[in-house]
Amino acid sequence: MNKKPKLTIAVSALNAIDSPGPGVAVIRALREAESFDVRIIGLAYESLEPGLYMHQLVDKTYQVPYPSSGIDTILERLDYIHAKEKLDVIIPNFDAELYPYIRLEAQLRERGIHMCLPTMAQFEERHKTNLPEFGEKYGLLVPKSKVLNDISEIYKLSSDFDFPLLVKGQYYDAYVAYNQDQVKTFFNRITAKWGLPIIIQEFVHGIEYNVTGLGDGTGRTISAVPMRKQYITDKGKAWGGISISDKRMLELTDKFISGTKWKGGFELELMKNKDNQFYVLEINPRIPAWIYLAVGVGHNIPEALVKLALGEKVEPMGDYAVGKMFIRYAWDMIVDMEEFQTISTSGEL
Repeated sequence: MNKKPKLTIAVSALNAIDSPGPGVAVIRALREAESFDVRIIGLAYESLEPGLYMHQLVDKTYQVPYPSSGIDTILERLDYIHAKEKLDVIIPNFDAELYPYIRLEAQLRERGIHMCLPTMAQFEERHKTNLPEFGEKYGLLVPKSKVLNDISEIYKLSSDFDFPLLVKGQYYDAYVAYNQDQVKTFFNRITAKWGLPIIIQEFVHGIEYNVTGLGDGTGRTISAVPMRKQYITDKGKAWGGISISDKRMLELTDKFISGTKWKGGFELELMKNKDNQFYVLEINPRIPAWIYLAVGVGHNIPEALVKLALGEKVEPMGDYAVGKMFIRYAWDMIVDMEEFQTISTSGEL
């Protein structure tokens, strides 16, 4: 019997706030991979990210500089980690990380570190600010939207949009505004956190759905798993969902992947209106936090993503179990203060 290879894989987004990062779910999926064993290296931005204290999941954690620090600073830190750990694969799980990691992909590959990421062109064209052009190019139904770079532009919205409408940040956060004053409040709140621009989007009434999946970069769909949100937080995040079978959602996903030749993991945020039309609200260019549902229905997307990153041929996954639910919950961990001090002072745990 052939012994499974052991891979050293670095995973980011170990946080677990009300809009949790996908890191812990990705690691759980990798621990259950059938084709390889893993040593998991956590990449943390803050010393209070819960994932870095989950020693049954994460073997070693390193603090890394924020994406805004610049690619030279990030590469220097990754070189330090790689010298110690001999990384095989990195899986970045935050939208804001992808820009520097895509730019660093060739340099990391020269060092023997592999990733499975969209190209810069793919990453840029599906951006919220470009969604109307994206929808037109690939034949996808998207809500009307407008990019704001100055708060004074709010006063002109009433001629183009009806209330309620959505106020979105370029990376994260979205709020439903019912009047002009709320638009101003959310504009200032998001700008203070994420900067400009702000996206105003038509509010589509309906039922929320999501699809997570994996493209191999040639136009083939390796995986697509749709779910219907069962419980939604005040930030619009799924806290519970159920896997469903919907031919039109799968066809829409195939259309997205074949048209863009998408490479890597993704999440489509969809809304089905009263006329049973699916609107694409957002295209998130990475694995979502609810990825473990896909694993639970038979599609281990993180495992397949690692194999693609290493240049292995991966076949489409096919059928998945319908009617499986995920329910997110909070779990208090007891952590020694010494561990917190260690990661805070040395940047390693």
